[in-house]
Amino acid sequence: MPPSPFSSQFSSGDATADRRADYARMLAEGGDFAAAAELIEQALELTPDWAAGWFRLGEYRDKAGLSTAADAYRQTLALRPDDVFGARLKLALIGAEQTPDRPPSRYVEGLFDDYADRFDMALVEKLGYSVPGKLAALVMPHGPFRSTVDLGCGTGLFGAEIRGRTERLEGFDLSLNMLAKAQAKGLYDHLGQSDLSLASDDSGLFGDLSSHRADLVSAADVLMYLGSLETVFPLVLELLSPAGLLAFSVEDAGEGEGFVLRDSLRYAHSEAFIRALLSRFGLEIIGVENTVIRMDAGKPVHGILFLSRKRG
Repeated sequence: MPPSPFSSQFSSGDATADRRADYARMLAEGGDFAAAAELIEQALELTPDWAAGWFRLGEYRDKAGLSTAADAYRQTLALRPDDVFGARLKLALIGAEQTPDRPPSRYVEGLFDDYADRFDMALVEKLGYSVPGKLAALVMPHGPFRSTVDLGCGTGLFGAEIRGRTERLEGFDLSLNMLAKAQAKGLYDHLGQSDLSLASDDSGLFGDLSSHRADLVSAADVLMYLGSLETVFPLVLELLSPAGLLAFSVEDAGEGEGFVLRDSLRYAHSEAFIRALLSRFGLEIIGVENTVIRMDAGKPVHGILFLSRKRG
């Protein structure tokens, strides 16, 4: 998975504190999380306003089985209320807070801004990421398309698959660094920053662009960063033309009727949950594929690809 967005901010500004943090990291890499926590505590005595250090302390305490991990994550939030590090997600994982319906946008933006330079190589070559090609194969028999809107376009992996089958291709992403990588590939007729957790007027998807302009909306490996999806489907309906198609992937939560937050800080959704959601928003399913979507820590991540059509 992508690194935490604090990776680019992991300097306290104090040389002594940074050295102790480096030693703590080495101890953690060796599996001694309790000792690592003690060292990072010493660093924080010198730099008590260092939010990234508090977040790292929370991780070390959590892995050491210490109940005080929650205190460190809460201090991170106090210092960074925008939650760029995803501390609230960590609190949910350790049972200290309820699982949020969606992650903080600033966390997701920072996550992929950090990851953009190595995204294609890391995801495709090292983790066997296969969603763009598999989703395109599901979609292709229904093309060609007049207008495609690629949500969470990233560096343009799905765009490269669909470009030859669509007259117009738009891409939207929360990460400006990802958009810059997509721009360099020359695939898209329009690229823009968008936040799928916001209502229509604030989402960045419309503005000077018309509603109901797309006969295909895609979301490859996006919805696992959005939780309940209650904000996403109204946006999709506003984008889709009558009888337009929505193609997307989710991580498979297995049996059940809801969504769960995983240790990876991504959400997984059950097939029953997605089917119910599609029905509620007037989208009929025309294709489903259960598949391995990537590897993570040497293990396959199972997902579900959906192809649906807007009724009427």
